[in-house]
Amino acid sequence: MRKLKLQVQLTVDGYHSGPNGELNWMNFNWDEKLIDYVNKLTDSCDTILLGRKMTDGFVNYWEGVLKTSESPEYDFARKMVNTPKIVFTKTLEKSPWNNTKIEKGDLKEEVNKLKGLNGKDIIVYGGTSFVAKLIKEGLIDEYHLFINPAVIGNGKTIFGELDKTRSLALKNTIAFKNGIVMNHYEPVK
Repeated sequence: MRKLKLQVQLTVDGYHSGPNGELNWMNFNWDEKLIDYVNKLTDSCDTILLGRKMTDGFVNYWEGVLKTSESPEYDFARKMVNTPKIVFTKTLEKSPWNNTKIEKGDLKEEVNKLKGLNGKDIIVYGGTSFVAKLIKEGLIDEYHLFINPAVIGNGKTIFGELDKTRSLALKNTIAFKNGIVMNHYEPVK
């Protein structure tokens, strides 16, 4: 069975963004070791899940990077654009984005169907409310939490919809030179 992997940037105090979606606390000074980790994680997956609110920015950003082959993100952008994406939405009838399918069904049922298909694993990047729903439903199989060296005191959290305690087992921790600490957790079954 395929796994659903979450790759997400968080602050030390556990926020995914500021109260109005601010991301100015993120550390983008990535070294080769961090880039290699993200590439290996991405290469282990052949499907990207996104919430509708995040998709416009995500798709437009990576398609924009592809417009110049001199960008240091060019190779990664090709992966992001070429990897099939599934957008969960209640409002859209068809996808305005290339290489993207709309899914309007029950989140838990549809994600479990995707996990049962042949292929590599599945990765989810966000947004905040979409990831919170996946976590609440117990659908995340691996958490790759990139803790940035910043504290913002207030903001949006991906754990705000939990209605009971969830235990996680730490599988790996890597401290990167830029101060980001990656914690890889898996749910305790």
